Amino acid sequence: MTPTAPKTIPTLAPVLYSFRRCPYAMRARLALAYAQQTTIIREITLKNKPHAMLTLSPKGTVPVLHLMDGGVLEESRDIMMWALHAHDPFGLLAGDVCEMHSLLDKNDGDFKFWLDRYKYPERFSAEKTRDTSFARQKAEVFLSELELRLSRQCYLFGEKITLADIGVMPFVRQFASVEPEWFKHAPYAAVRQWLNNGLASPVFTHIMEKFKPWQEGDAPVYLAFL
Repeated sequence: MTPTAPKTIPTLAPVLYSFRRCPYAMRARLALAYAQQTTIIREITLKNKPHAMLTLSPKGTVPVLHLMDGGVLEESRDIMMWALHAHDPFGLLAGDVCEMHSLLDKNDGDFKFWLDRYKYPERFSAEKTRDTSFARQKAEVFLSELELRLSRQCYLFGEKITLADIGVMPFVRQFASVEPEWFKHAPYAAVRQWLNNGLASPVFTHIMEKFKPWQEGDAPVYLAFL
C-alpha cells in the first residue's frame, strides 16, 4: 500500500486528536490509513491539551476521534474497529478476529504494564520495582510469544498483515527504543525483522508525518489515503 494525495479532499471528515509518539494514537492512525479513511488530524501537546478535545473526552488521553455524526471514540481499538469495519480493502480483519483481540489484550495488559516500568522507571519508584532489567525480563514473555509466531510466518497471523500487527507494532517499537543496542542483539531476530519491515513501510512513514500542534482557528490538516 502506497499513500497518495487524495484527488478530492472532503469538506467534512472525522476529526482525530492525536500525539505523534503515542503508540495508541499511532495504531489508530495506521488503521485509519489502511481503511483509507480521510481524517482531519489535530496534533496535540500533552502539556497543553486543547479545550475542544477535553470537551469531547474529559479523560484527556489520545487518540480521540470525533465522528461526523457527533459520536466520539475515545479508545484506540474502538477507532481501529470502526475504521476497518467501514472499509477493509487490505483484509486486516481477515482471519480469527477473536484471537487477534486476545493477542491485543496481552499487549495492552501485561506487556504494556512492564513496558511502562522498563521505559519510565522514575514514574514507578514508589512500587519499588527491582530495576529496569527486571521489568524488561517480564516484558520479554510477550516478545517470546511474538518471536514464536514470527519465526514461522511473516506476520502475527499468517502471511498478510492484520489488525494484530498494526495494533502491536507501535508498542514493540517503543520497547526496542529503550535499549537499542541490547535489542539489536537480543534473541528476537524474527521480531526485529517484522518490526523493521513495519517501520520502513510507506504507510508507517506517512502516518508519522510531523504536524505542528493544533490551535483553535487553524485551517484543517488532512491525513488522507486513496
